[in-house]
Amino acid sequence: MNNLDDKIKNVFSNESLFKSPAVNSIFSGYNLPSFIKDWIAKKFSDEEGKIDAESLKSFLEEHIVQKGVKLKGSLIKDNREVTLLSRIIVEPDVLTGVFKFSIPDTDIKSNEGIIPMYVVNKNKEELLGGETWGIIKLVYVPPEDKQRGYIEMIDFKPFQPYEINLDYYRESREEFTTDEWIDVLIRSMEYNPDGFESTQQKLLFISRLLPFIESNLNIIELAPKGTGKSYVFSNLSKYAWLVSGGKITRAQLFYNVSSKQSGIIEKYDLVTFDEIESIDFGEENELQGALKNYLASGTFTMASHKGTSSAGLVLLGNIQLNEYKKPIYSNHLFDLPEFFQSSALLDRFHGFIEGWKLPRIKENMKLNGYTLNVEYFSEILHELRISPDFPEIIGDLLSIPKTADTRDTIAIKRVCSGYLKLLFPHVKSPNDIDKDTFKQYCLMPALQMRGIIRKQASLIDKEFSESLPEIDVV
Repeated sequence: MNNLDDKIKNVFSNESLFKSPAVNSIFSGYNLPSFIKDWIAKKFSDEEGKIDAESLKSFLEEHIVQKGVKLKGSLIKDNREVTLLSRIIVEPDVLTGVFKFSIPDTDIKSNEGIIPMYVVNKNKEELLGGETWGIIKLVYVPPEDKQRGYIEMIDFKPFQPYEINLDYYRESREEFTTDEWIDVLIRSMEYNPDGFESTQQKLLFISRLLPFIESNLNIIELAPKGTGKSYVFSNLSKYAWLVSGGKITRAQLFYNVSSKQSGIIEKYDLVTFDEIESIDFGEENELQGALKNYLASGTFTMASHKGTSSAGLVLLGNIQLNEYKKPIYSNHLFDLPEFFQSSALLDRFHGFIEGWKLPRIKENMKLNGYTLNVEYFSEILHELRISPDFPEIIGDLLSIPKTADTRDTIAIKRVCSGYLKLLFPHVKSPNDIDKDTFKQYCLMPALQMRGIIRKQASLIDKEFSESLPEIDVV
């Protein structure tokens, strides 16, 4: 262990754990996101971070279902209660008034699982529809009086293992230098900071966290394969939703008028379109119009339904590079679907991550040390999204010309706010941060990220200028 290991362990004694490739190998064969794996690993770790591997394996075998397991047959045959930590999908049936559920990693389909109303009522929002993680208790109810048999969920406990003390987290940041804290963030993303070449490369890497921590922040990242972009957006938080390939419609994203069900944009903190070259955008004109309105205002209207959400949108795609590892085309969106070849749509994105400047994931980037538990870290990011003091601090620190373009101003403020929350969460007034430090770590990266959006929009549409307003620190 090094000094940073000791500091993380001591400052975040209850919220940290030791993570290594050997620990990760225990979970091989289980389709679990990082926020679940970390909680289980912590459960079977002692004060020195040593894992009780045998007990952990026993827990996995008893309470975690492996993909393709024949759970139905086991429930029917053994006629006993089964308790699982699992991902479920709840589907309210409007015609029958029944709450149905399925377990994606098993053979239980939505027409075979039923949640009784007393369980739904006990859990308020969690079981009203959509995907969620929780501790569930299942029994088989055999057929009776011409009624079909079914799997019943007799108990449900949402997966929320941490009571978050945001003030504690913010105050704890003061125990670390800025360079140390950047490394803490990278470790919390499950990577080894020693595998990066420079501080600038580290800052670019943690910029992937911005839409997790800042509301309604829309980001584009283009990168070659193997740089870990999909992993970050699919594993770090239960508040994020990843769309990878397949078809996406306006009803799925925003609101299904026929079933009167909210779409994914209202249920999550951020929605990511991964491998956007391979996604089929049904009803493209309608979806593009809805996206333009939502990305600009955070609201949308579908028939009589008026929706509001704080979810940001992230686009992930691949990009062709030349022998010098630079984009082949000055128009970075050249290989993307025509759906995104719109300057008006592009202008509604706040920043662009140059993913080709990040290293491919190699063995020396695998974490082997102390880190924040991913579930705890994801809850912190979620809570910081709505922390009320950061917008006022940003407003006081920035000097914005009266002639500045409003979309540029909004974009730069939001990216600045995201960096401030990530890097300096302890700041509670403009006087708590050195102005040069704020400019270096918050404003300059924000200008860089928004400047790329501006340049790309100008290459698509000559009516767009690539120049940014002269925003500076007061």
